[in-house]
Amino acid sequence: MLTIIFIIALIWVAWKMLIFGIKAAWGIAKIVCTVFLFPAFLIGLACVGLLYIAVPILAIVGIIALIVGVIEI
Repeated sequence: MLTIIFIIALIWVAWKMLIFGIKAAWGIAKIVCTVFLFPAFLIGLACVGLLYIAVPILAIVGIIALIVGVIEI
Protein backbone atom coordinates (compact mmCIF):
# COMPACT_ATOMS: atom_id res chain seq x y z
CA MET A 1 0.00 0.00 0.00
CA LEU A 2 2.82 2.39 0.87
CA THR A 3 4.50 1.57 -2.43
CA ILE A 4 1.39 2.55 -4.40
CA ILE A 5 1.14 5.86 -2.56
CA PHE A 6 4.84 6.49 -3.20
CA ILE A 7 4.49 5.72 -6.93
CA ILE A 8 1.45 8.02 -7.26
CA ALA A 9 3.28 10.84 -5.43
CA LEU A 10 6.37 10.32 -7.57
CA ILE A 11 4.35 10.51 -10.79
CA TRP A 12 2.58 13.64 -9.53
CA VAL A 13 5.88 15.37 -8.65
CA ALA A 14 7.45 14.37 -11.97
CA TRP A 15 4.42 15.75 -13.83
CA LYS A 16 4.60 19.07 -11.93
CA MET A 17 8.35 19.36 -12.64
CA LEU A 18 7.73 18.66 -16.33
CA ILE A 19 5.09 21.39 -16.52
CA PHE A 20 7.37 23.81 -14.65
CA GLY A 21 10.25 23.03 -17.02
CA ILE A 22 8.09 23.64 -20.09
CA LYS A 23 6.85 26.96 -18.70
CA ALA A 24 10.37 28.07 -17.83
CA ALA A 25 11.73 27.09 -21.23
CA TRP A 26 8.87 28.91 -22.98
CA GLY A 27 9.58 32.06 -20.94
CA ILE A 28 13.27 31.94 -21.77
CA ALA A 29 12.51 31.34 -25.46
CA LYS A 30 10.21 34.39 -25.55
CA ILE A 31 12.89 36.58 -23.97
CA VAL A 32 15.59 35.36 -26.37
CA CYS A 33 13.36 35.90 -29.41
CA THR A 34 12.27 39.35 -28.29
CA VAL A 35 15.64 40.68 -27.21
CA PHE A 36 18.02 39.03 -29.66
CA LEU A 37 16.43 37.38 -32.68
CA PHE A 38 13.84 40.00 -33.72
CA PRO A 39 16.29 42.95 -33.75
CA ALA A 40 18.89 40.80 -35.50
CA PHE A 41 16.27 39.86 -38.09
CA LEU A 42 15.41 43.52 -38.72
CA ILE A 43 19.09 44.52 -38.93
CA GLY A 44 19.68 41.65 -41.35
CA LEU A 45 16.81 42.80 -43.55
CA ALA A 46 18.18 46.35 -43.57
CA CYS A 47 21.73 45.19 -44.39
CA VAL A 48 20.55 43.02 -47.27
CA GLY A 49 18.64 45.94 -48.73
CA LEU A 50 15.12 44.98 -47.80
CA LEU A 51 14.50 48.18 -45.89
CA TYR A 52 11.06 48.54 -47.49
CA ILE A 53 10.07 45.33 -45.66
CA ALA A 54 11.91 46.05 -42.39
CA VAL A 55 10.37 49.50 -41.81
CA PRO A 56 6.69 48.39 -41.98
CA ILE A 57 7.42 45.40 -39.73
CA LEU A 58 9.13 47.71 -37.25
CA ALA A 59 6.23 50.17 -37.41
CA ILE A 60 3.60 47.46 -36.85
CA VAL A 61 5.49 45.94 -33.92
CA GLY A 62 6.08 49.41 -32.46
CA ILE A 63 2.37 50.26 -32.61
CA ILE A 64 1.46 46.94 -30.99
CA ALA A 65 4.06 47.55 -28.25
CA LEU A 66 2.63 51.01 -27.58
CA ILE A 67 -0.93 49.70 -27.37
CA VAL A 68 0.02 46.83 -25.08
CA GLY A 69 2.11 49.20 -22.92
CA VAL A 70 -0.82 51.58 -22.49
CA ILE A 71 -3.22 48.74 -21.67
CA GLU A 72 -0.91 47.29 -18.98
CA ILE A 73 -0.53 50.64 -17.21
